[in-house]
Amino acid sequence: MISDVIADAKERMGKAIEALRHDLMTIRTGRASPALVEHIMVDYYGVPTPLQQLATISVPEAQQILIRPYTRGDIPAIEKAIAKSDLGLTPTNDGQVIRLVIPPLNEERRRELTKVVNKRGEEARVAIRNIRRDANKDLAELEKESLISEDERKRAEEKIQEMTDQHIKRVDEIVKEKDAEIMTV
Repeated sequence: MISDVIADAKERMGKAIEALRHDLMTIRTGRASPALVEHIMVDYYGVPTPLQQLATISVPEAQQILIRPYTRGDIPAIEKAIAKSDLGLTPTNDGQVIRLVIPPLNEERRRELTKVVNKRGEEARVAIRNIRRDANKDLAELEKESLISEDERKRAEEKIQEMTDQHIKRVDEIVKEKDAEIMTV
């Protein structure tokens, strides 16, 4: 029972970290990456469809993303979706492919992006603490139902706290890496 609670908490904390990594991949750093546009939803015949299902996305140069739609008729819809997204990039097309040129980031924009990264990091920390709270609540219920002793509950809570500290430390490392990546000119 205790091991189930701890295993569940560990799995959920791991998922919170993976969600943070995935989220931070979409923040542009001045270098082109397919992850910047993969999440964009294109209105494909009235159905929101991820861009990666409608086109191949490649990075031929460090500052450029190349989007090659599977059918030419999708180009206007993809351009519209990119223009409406929060990327702030203007798509250009030559009738075959769509090119996105990633401009170098200025100092002010870099600082704004580090604030966004830190905010997302704090959201991940809060999520991990909420998982800890839920696990501790589950342990308290097990103790209340006399399924475990008070000592067992306290030992399990200490394990969960250690896990929480490790995961929060990992979040801090990920945020620090992303900040360094953004501030690199």
